Amino acid sequence: MDMNTSTSVSKDKLMEDLRLVVEDAEELLKATAHQAGEKAAATRARIQESLNVAKEHLTEAEKSVIERTRHAAKVTDDYVHENPWKAIGMSAAVGACVGMVIGMLIGRR
Repeated sequence: MDMNTSTSVSKDKLMEDLRLVVEDAEELLKATAHQAGEKAAATRARIQESLNVAKEHLTEAEKSVIERTRHAAKVTDDYVHENPWKAIGMSAAVGACVGMVIGMLIGRR
């Protein structure tokens, strides 16, 4: 897994974790809706506003990640089509290096 893939997986995991936090907070707000008192109502309103802002930021971040991923895929596709032999050579070189590393690790046993 390369650095970009690792970063993408981390961002995806973070976004999923944030979605879960937002969902849990919304459930908590619903569960405490019967709590009376001015302070409880004010707190719920403040939390709901924060959740709305977090949802907006999450949506914007997701759109940005999708846009950058599409752009990277297009650039890669264009490069491979313009330089097929270079792409094949790089793939072969990376495969050989990975094979060599795996062989060395197995040979240590």
